[in-house]
Amino acid sequence: MATYYDEITPEQGELLRQSPLFFVASTASDNSAGPNGEGSVNVSPKGGVPLHMIDSNRVMYLDYSGSGNETARHANSDGPITLMVCSFSAEDAAIVRLFGKATIRSLDDADIPESIMAQGSEEIVLPARQVVDITVERTVTSCGYGVPIMDYVTEQTTSNRGRNYKQGKSSSRQAGQRN
Repeated sequence: MATYYDEITPEQGELLRQSPLFFVASTASDNSAGPNGEGSVNVSPKGGVPLHMIDSNRVMYLDYSGSGNETARHANSDGPITLMVCSFSAEDAAIVRLFGKATIRSLDDADIPESIMAQGSEEIVLPARQVVDITVERTVTSCGYGVPIMDYVTEQTTSNRGRNYKQGKSSSRQAGQRN
């Protein structure tokens, strides 16, 4: 059963600090589609950089270029954001979600703690783009049922990223049509 909190608990904070991967979901405040007709919800995995807990109602992470910038577009429209961190451990499966609002900060913003810039990724060869600063309004912890048991091996490198999945033009397919 899920348990809700008004802030990040110490136990949730420990999972946030230890996790090599977290997921970010965002949408525009008006749920409108993006400029290229994308759906109204964007979900992205974030690895290679830590999620920094600033206090019990605030987290930040360093964001890199290389993909769309939907999180920033959604934050700039005052849309909601959700972060999800999972424990993939056999001993303690869990899911923690953080719900809130994001502010996009430029890399030269004086309010960004030095530790965020100092803990950038050595594996991500693309330039850092911005810092995502999230005000956490509520959290939820659930049991992790259905989360697989997995081991962390390493970060992706530029040579082993999924380029095979980017070939062709998916926009040429008709909605509802299957191959």
